[in-house]
Amino acid sequence: MARHGKRYRALAEQRDREVTYPVAEAIDRLKQMAGAKFDETVDIAFRLGVDSRQSDQRVRGMVNLPHGTGKTLRVAAFARGEAASLAQEAGADVVGAEDLVQKIEAGWKEFDVLVASRDMMSIVGRLGKRLGPKMPNPKAGTVSDDVARTVRDLKGGRAEFRMDKAGNIHMTIGKVSYPAEHLVENFAALVTALVKARPAAAKGQFIRRIYLSATMGPSVGVDVGAAEAIAEQAA
Repeated sequence: MARHGKRYRALAEQRDREVTYPVAEAIDRLKQMAGAKFDETVDIAFRLGVDSRQSDQRVRGMVNLPHGTGKTLRVAAFARGEAASLAQEAGADVVGAEDLVQKIEAGWKEFDVLVASRDMMSIVGRLGKRLGPKMPNPKAGTVSDDVARTVRDLKGGRAEFRMDKAGNIHMTIGKVSYPAEHLVENFAALVTALVKARPAAAKGQFIRRIYLSATMGPSVGVDVGAAEAIAEQAA
């Protein structure tokens, strides 16, 4: 079990884990507790009311965070010809076809996201076992007829969310240094996308718990009703 320092323990003792706050207030409290010597990452965790064992209740999707995550993704693109040129112009770090497949088969891993044009999937398919969840996937929005646009979106703040085996979703929505309103806007975009991704088979309350946390600080509970109201306004 991880051991926390005196500062973390002191902050944790000052808050009540059962108390939740409206989004803006939760973010303000989070920023007040941040005191590391580096720009801490702001993470969000959702506890969902789904049965993660059922394939028809799995949650996965994409969201365009208006202010990005604070991290520049390394994007590799599978494309040929004009599509390859456009992907490179859009900011792809690496572009290739069979040569890129061979490079990955040889053990190359210097990328965060892989994207592919649809016509490339016939050669990319053999990487499935090696890549696992990083395999380009239409459901994740990483297989497209417009690879250049996908690259631009990823570089501009597009991110994937995916439920883990316990029915939770963890994601980064920015940095502590972001203005509070930017974090609120990123939060709103994510919650809206998550609600839209609710499986038809899910019953009862979909979002059960929401917690925000910075890299070196304790979590802050967010009022689920207030968060869901944001999604309803955006619908």
